[in-house]
Amino acid sequence: MEAGEPVPPPAEEKAAEEEDDFGYRLFPDRNKKSQSFLARSLFTFHNRCQLMLRMTLDTNPYAQLLLEAMKQSGCTVFNDRHFSCENCDGCVSGGFDSATSQIVLCQNNIRHQSHMNRVVTHELIHAFDHCRAHVDWFKNVKHLACSEIRAANLSGDCTLMNEIARFKFGLKQHHQTCVRDRAIRSILAVRKVSKETAEKAVDEVFDACFNDLEPFGRIPHNKSDAKRAYKDFQNRDRYNANL
Repeated sequence: MEAGEPVPPPAEEKAAEEEDDFGYRLFPDRNKKSQSFLARSLFTFHNRCQLMLRMTLDTNPYAQLLLEAMKQSGCTVFNDRHFSCENCDGCVSGGFDSATSQIVLCQNNIRHQSHMNRVVTHELIHAFDHCRAHVDWFKNVKHLACSEIRAANLSGDCTLMNEIARFKFGLKQHHQTCVRDRAIRSILAVRKVSKETAEKAVDEVFDACFNDLEPFGRIPHNKSDAKRAYKDFQNRDRYNANL
């Protein structure tokens, strides 16, 4: 799994849910005390993560559109407050911690800029959903499934080039198949549910959530699509402001 999903609540809140740790094991640094700036600066992974994050926020149209949309929704994102570079389990690249409204970036698993772009976009979609809707991340698997469908659909996770890199080649409705499969995988990574339960949740909400293209207004299949979507979003806001 290249991109992540909602990070579970803090350790003290999971005692009542011992039967399911909500994937908390995947993000061990969530339980640790914050390191001093000097201590963090000694780690190459952390420095590289911060530099790639800054590049994404400054130049990536997917991320820029989502940041603007969240600001318009009353949920302004601040780099130092809402992003955290941490070490994670080897199977995830990032996650959204709804308890702290933080996006976790797995500094030990994100190794190149395009990967960082995709992970930040994926997690910002979760953050956007959290901002605009009452999402029950931990008790309602359909809510989680919907956001995972949207994240896989809109973040670039299922672009043609990414699928070719996974040795998965185009068939009819291949994009939809990729989105469905990745949403199911994401749920299974952090929920102790059966594959059948995950599949059922995804299938029940798939059509509605796949067709929910906010804030992009289209499926951005590449950076050019994302740039056009960002321009359209800005023009839409200007138009609405003049009504």
